[in-house]
Amino acid sequence: MAGAPLCLAGQTATRLGLGTWALGGGADWGAQDRAQAEAAVRAALDGGVNWIDTSPIYGWGAAEELLGRVLHGRRQEVLLADKCGIVLNAGRPDHCLTAASVVAECEASLKRLRTDYLDLYQIHWPDPKTPLEETWQALQQLQKQGKIRAVGVCNFSAGQLRQAAALGPVAGLQMPVSLLRPLPDEIQAVCLQKQIPLVAYGALGGGILSGKYPKEPNFRRRDARRYFYPYYFAEGFTAAQAVAARVRELAAQKNVAPAAVALAWSLACPGVSGVLVGARSATQVQQNLQALRLTLTPQEQEFLHGGN
Repeated sequence: MAGAPLCLAGQTATRLGLGTWALGGGADWGAQDRAQAEAAVRAALDGGVNWIDTSPIYGWGAAEELLGRVLHGRRQEVLLADKCGIVLNAGRPDHCLTAASVVAECEASLKRLRTDYLDLYQIHWPDPKTPLEETWQALQQLQKQGKIRAVGVCNFSAGQLRQAAALGPVAGLQMPVSLLRPLPDEIQAVCLQKQIPLVAYGALGGGILSGKYPKEPNFRRRDARRYFYPYYFAEGFTAAQAVAARVRELAAQKNVAPAAVALAWSLACPGVSGVLVGARSATQVQQNLQALRLTLTPQEQEFLHGGN
């Protein structure tokens, strides 16, 4: 059973949204071809996607600047989500959700995106150094000023989510949900109780469930697929390959891209309202969109989990 739809400013987000971490390139994902990146965003919009998610840390502003260029003249077609809470401190990423930092981040993001408002502004990660009440007050002030239309959170525990819900409306929660990382029951329970839409990310495991890596790759230590996703080395890679093989087998039977099968699984997870998925080319966007035409039977879902 799907979760409550993600609705922003009276508009319902499509079940698939475009994530832009990889489009930022940089140290996390390596060089990104600008023309292909812009084509990926246009392909998503042309394919009916009305929801794009970004963050100032994606290429340290590169993803936002890319969207600012591509969305010029098309801003009204898209629900634009951004984030705050991770900043550079002595050249290294650090958590910071002080009121002053949140306001400064928002102003800088609006400038890079060439827009005067964000449909959704989200806490990217909790900041243990800053009381959530201080952060929330700053977000509510930005909302009163019309610079953001709704407030969301990402990567919160069940307890942190309850705390946020007590401070004000939470428009959505972003959490990793995939065949390799099921949704924790306690998170699902809080979202259901508080009627908070749950947005899944990481449904492709950083790309490994798309079948692109039949052999263990040798990524740079700073590459996101190396430090953020535990599926690209040692036992994690072996376990992920077993799942990826089943995804490829089912995709071949259905004549779709493996990515579409993995995304369809996350879309079908109980409580999930929508799925954010990245793409670095128009072709990848089109493959991802195939997921919206798939309905997995209970037997197929059991097969993906390793059942007979």
